[in-house]
This record gives sequence, structure tokens and C-alpha cells, in this order.
Amino acid sequence: MTHPTTDWSKLTHASGPADGIPALFARLDGGPGDKEIWDAIWSDLYHQGSVYEASFAALPLLTDVAVGRAAGDRVDAVSLAGFIVGEAEPEDRRRYEDEIAELLAVCRECLGRVPADDPNEFVYFVQFLLAFEGVPFWGAELERLLEDFEAGCPRCEAFTEVMVGEYVDDCQAELHPADPAALTGVGARLHAMALRAGQDAVAEWVTRLFGRVTCSGCGSVFDLAESAARS
Repeated sequence: MTHPTTDWSKLTHASGPADGIPALFARLDGGPGDKEIWDAIWSDLYHQGSVYEASFAALPLLTDVAVGRAAGDRVDAVSLAGFIVGEAEPEDRRRYEDEIAELLAVCRECLGRVPADDPNEFVYFVQFLLAFEGVPFWGAELERLLEDFEAGCPRCEAFTEVMVGEYVDDCQAELHPADPAALTGVGARLHAMALRAGQDAVAEWVTRLFGRVTCSGCGSVFDLAESAARS
């Protein structure tokens, strides 16, 4: 079911008018042909990391797939919804609060099924979990654990390129991981979640992300996560 106030003829997405979105979802049947349909849905609603007015309007459709009211792959549905909700404004969250609550429950189930040898999938599903919970910043940016990014020095404003995850050996910056016992807030929660799930590598990555880094410009040492959240 679509949201009762949805007028798709007035919405747009990455490819233009969004009136074809309900028809795309209606074609999903859980079979091998769904891949092509999901590719089109992802391309329209989350093109190169951008979201559109139609992306939020599609949350009820994605929720129906995620909870099993409609055919389709629940992982695709939860993942796409997670990226969309990670970009939501407060009014979007209020409008689709019922859908977000259902998506949160399904996301918890999916997270519990992530294999211990798949840290990347674990990181993404934790990010989606935070997005559905409304956790600021990390609900959209936890994937920094998996990629390189620039951290701005609060003292000299120079940017230092860092990598804290799997490819940390390629990182030229001097990292100072946090003591796990000293982690607080989101950092402590993420570290504990990773350990409980047997994701020891992710737990280590978290200590780096919520640790400190030496500025490549002035040599001062600053908090990496705080810098990322300010950018």
C-alpha cells in the first residue's frame, strides 16, 4: 500500500517524474527477474547517494516488502529504506514514523543474521539501525568505517586523509585508537554491539574511528569522530 496522501504524478526522482514507481514495485514477485527491477528502483530513488521527494514517498512500499506484505527481497527493501531514512529531515520522520518503526524491527532481525565473517554487511546494517532509531550523523555516516575520508583539524583547519577499517595499513596518517574501556556514547555502544556479534575486526575499527589522529598540517592531535561529525 502507498501512503494515502501520495500523488505520484507530482513527485520526481533521479530520472524525472516518479509516477512509474508503484508499477515497478508491483512487478516484484520474489523471483530471479527481481534483480533488474531492484536495480531500477535503487537508481531512481537513491542515485549516487542522493535522495528525492519520491524516495520518502516510497517508504511505505519498501516497508510492505520488508515485513512481507508484498513480494520482494527484504534485504534490498531494508537497505534502500535505511539509506533514505538516513537522510530524512524531522518532518519526514514524523510523516513516516509508523513505517520507520516497522523497518527498525525488521532491521534488527536482519542484523542478527549477518555472518560473523561479513564485517561490511554488519557495518551497513548497524548504520541502517541507527538511521531508523534517529541517531544523528552516524545513521548516515557509519560507513566511514569502510572507506577513506578527510578529517578537518579544529586548530589549523587542514584536512588529513584517514582510513580506519580493513585498509588501515594504507593510511598515511598517525592514528591513536581509543581505549575500549574509555569509549562512551555511540562509540561504546557500537564497540559492544560488534563484540556481541563476533565482529572483532569491526570492534577494532570502532576504536580507531572514535580515537584520535595526528594532523598532517600542524601536528596537533584531535578527536577523529568529533571532527567527522562537525564536517
